[in-house]
Amino acid sequence: MAVKIGVVGSINLDLVASGAPLPAPGETVTGARFAQHPGGKGANQALAARRLGADVVMVGCVGDDTLAEPALAMLRAEAVDVSGVMFEVGVPTGVALIAVSPEGENQITVASGANAQVSERDAINLPMCDAVLCQLEVPIQAVIAAMAAEVERGLFAVNLAPAIEVPDSLLRLADLLIVNEIEAAFYGDALHAGKGLVALTLGGEGAVLYRAGVEVVRADAFDVAVVDTTGAGDTFCGALVLALAEGQGEADALRFASAAAALAVTKPGAQPSLPRREAVEILLAKG
Repeated sequence: MAVKIGVVGSINLDLVASGAPLPAPGETVTGARFAQHPGGKGANQALAARRLGADVVMVGCVGDDTLAEPALAMLRAEAVDVSGVMFEVGVPTGVALIAVSPEGENQITVASGANAQVSERDAINLPMCDAVLCQLEVPIQAVIAAMAAEVERGLFAVNLAPAIEVPDSLLRLADLLIVNEIEAAFYGDALHAGKGLVALTLGGEGAVLYRAGVEVVRADAFDVAVVDTTGAGDTFCGALVLALAEGQGEADALRFASAAAALAVTKPGAQPSLPRREAVEILLAKG
């Protein structure tokens, strides 16, 4: 029986310009290719967990505009439960403006729109789940409410992205915190104040799990051809939460998440690049 994961988070439409050098401040570059994909950290992580085998319910908010249905399209197509997604009248759907260099590196600017309307009431209406995963692209009050509802009954995980000030209770009580190097530097030692796990992603250097500031296990990065790093971190989050909720050991769970993230960088776009479980298991078998 598949584990059930609830995701409280952002839903965007990604507008992507790829293939041109990333501009310096004040610089205009030309020659990019344009594409439009569903995105948002919350939606990406929900879809990642779904493609890897979880039953997923999504809580979030979109506008009542023409961007809402395209933003939800892949979630609907993959049978993610979006009955908890609200349509806010008079508010635009969130949009991410993404530039991707020929080397696959990216710059992202987000106009949050309806994501700012996700409420505490929305969060506590999640059904019983084996795990709940949040990010920081929705109001922190909704994240805290989700934690209060889940922390006593299942795994509660937070991807601390983007890095913003959060209550100390969130860092202390979460079962799993997920950060990259920039976010880890922002939170510092406060990351390790609780008893939960902290996952640190290191890009091409792999990933590490800590508990109480002590390294538990490390996973090397997989050697793959990088096309677009957009969505790799979200894939890692969804995969790690799924693996831990399934009862995989910490070393296996970290390696599973690292393999899934590696596959995500081999294709363009965020949601279109999210891998399926069979592909992850093949990569793991190859070592």
